[in-house]
Amino acid sequence: MSLDPYRLRTDFPILNTTMNGKNLVFLDSAASSQKPFQVIDAIGKYYQEENANIHRGIYYLSQYATECYEKTRIKVAEFIGAKCAKVVIFTRNATESINLVAQTWGRENISRGDEIVLNELEHHSNIVPWQMLANEKGAILKFVPLNEDSTLNLENLDDIINYKTKLVVCSQMSNATGTIHTIKPIIKKAHDVGALFLLDGAQGASHIKTNVRELDVDFYVFSAHKMLGPTGVGVLYGKEEILEKMPPWMGGGDMISEVHNTYSTYAELPARLEAGTPNISGVIAFSEAIDYLNKVGMKNIHDHEVSLVNYALEKLKSMDVIKLYGTNNTDERGGVISFNVGSVHHHDVGSILDELGIAIRVGHHCCQPFMRKMEILGTCRASFYLYNTVEEVDALIEGLKQVIGIFSNVAKR
Repeated sequence: MSLDPYRLRTDFPILNTTMNGKNLVFLDSAASSQKPFQVIDAIGKYYQEENANIHRGIYYLSQYATECYEKTRIKVAEFIGAKCAKVVIFTRNATESINLVAQTWGRENISRGDEIVLNELEHHSNIVPWQMLANEKGAILKFVPLNEDSTLNLENLDDIINYKTKLVVCSQMSNATGTIHTIKPIIKKAHDVGALFLLDGAQGASHIKTNVRELDVDFYVFSAHKMLGPTGVGVLYGKEEILEKMPPWMGGGDMISEVHNTYSTYAELPARLEAGTPNISGVIAFSEAIDYLNKVGMKNIHDHEVSLVNYALEKLKSMDVIKLYGTNNTDERGGVISFNVGSVHHHDVGSILDELGIAIRVGHHCCQPFMRKMEILGTCRASFYLYNTVEEVDALIEGLKQVIGIFSNVAKR
């Protein structure tokens, strides 16, 4: 059964507001999705009726908050197909989850001359932590190249991933182009040579039904704020046997077993990797976001996004001055379209659309290596989610026609 975006939109109060005096057309969910009443109300309810710190009190409010918090952990584990809840570690975001792996597993297992494999379409959050680790340890970074359509070129995978490889990292879906990467051959090759595989699901988790055990990934990271949830909540999944061997990254409350003057012993998973008071209200509200996604259905969400992408691409391809980036195969892309309007600067495009009430993202999208490879400074990016409509795509197209009219002297260059 297909989803009804017009019905779903009634759950998102911000979509009934205006921007610069125009009805808001929000096409930037790849950066951060909007939130339904269910999530917003859960945050307010916690602070109004349930506010207490977790794991530390014997009184009712503390125990109830703890119960709600831990129920979310169970729900997240079920959502991604993990075998148990203790392998779900809550962080602030996907970026922190990646850094946690780099600073714990990475410091323990990466040595001079070891190789870490990335690709040319990674977000900075999945490049910079590995650069920092490689610089510290004397390791080597290698990159899977791209085809002309921005898909991964796997032809020389045997040369790139070898017995010097200790870790392979890859995004599930590119935030810059919407490309959904073919990852199963990469995961298999990594495991064949004894390397671990980290999948960055910052974009994928909100759009694609994912089962971490079926994929056989060693780590999976994502953020709640891109999937209807609050900001400040991230997830790190790891295989239990790997997480058990990872030392704590941060010290403090809740991650200890015993503290003595000169040494400490540490708690079991997941507490050992979750020092200090977390974003309690955010995690509890994230439960509502997962319920919402499950009710709508991840396949329905993906199918709806693909239909919008197909419709938008058909319109954009008819406009000669539009330069599109990413694969033409919509079976290999999610709800993201990246483009430029002739030689018009992407900031100018974004500013004019903003005046029309249309919110898109412009810039390098934290993918400067990819932009450099394309020999451009940045792109315009429209990203769709379950609440977007065909009429909003039409509004984008009409807005771009106005851009072309204003910059008619340079748009065709």
